[in-house]
Amino acid sequence: MNAQGQALLTYHAGGRVRRVLAWGGVNAAASDAGQRQVRFRLDYSGGWSTFRRPVWRGFPDACRRYDGPSLRWLVAGCKAPDGSYWAVQSWQRLLPNHGQAPSGQDGAWELRLAHWRGELPRIDIKVDWAQRRYHHLFGRYTYRGAPVHGYSATPGGVPRDRLGRNVYVDVLGSALGAGWRRVNSFLTHRGSGAFCYGFFPVAGRPSAEGARYRATVIGPGVTPDVYWEGSAPGAYSRDADALANDGIRALSDATCRPN
Repeated sequence: MNAQGQALLTYHAGGRVRRVLAWGGVNAAASDAGQRQVRFRLDYSGGWSTFRRPVWRGFPDACRRYDGPSLRWLVAGCKAPDGSYWAVQSWQRLLPNHGQAPSGQDGAWELRLAHWRGELPRIDIKVDWAQRRYHHLFGRYTYRGAPVHGYSATPGGVPRDRLGRNVYVDVLGSALGAGWRRVNSFLTHRGSGAFCYGFFPVAGRPSAEGARYRATVIGPGVTPDVYWEGSAPGAYSRDADALANDGIRALSDATCRPN
């Protein structure tokens, strides 16, 4: 990135070097109806080149060593002269649900650019039981203390605005297969930023319950993507479940109900 607040992202794809110039965005706006979310301005005019003939030579680099908060999926990061941070993360956002093998671009590793200063978005997740039997996740997604959510989505749960966010959940050590496998993705709820998900049996597929769970969610605006990881809840405990039910009630979300 240069001293004028522009970032030049260079990456390899399809056997070629590709470049995109980004500027004009930092942090995020609140999830208010009608609010325009912060976004980058992007210039792809550098196009692509072979490895022998790179474009945009001599871009003045003002990056300093990254000393910001720890980020999952981090590829590269730096600190700008104004004290803000730039970071590139990469993860497989569009994996199919229920551990199915990806096809086409479903398994692509996306590059995700962020620019921020100050507080990061936050995802808080707890693990308990649904119906006193199945593993269950619940929590809330916030930015600067306010819930992160959208106002319109498709029937399949894809946000129609730039405010909505999906929580992408993976499982480790399950009957879905070896390694981390995508279980599902779901929207944070309008108004509260809350969410809840039970690992109930799905017809024709093995149980998605496992030993560990993780969740990744795109940051609001141009903030970094956020990550959580935790262990399965273990054997059912009446006392632990009662405590978790208090946490569910504290979400004040009509969709997420305690046992």
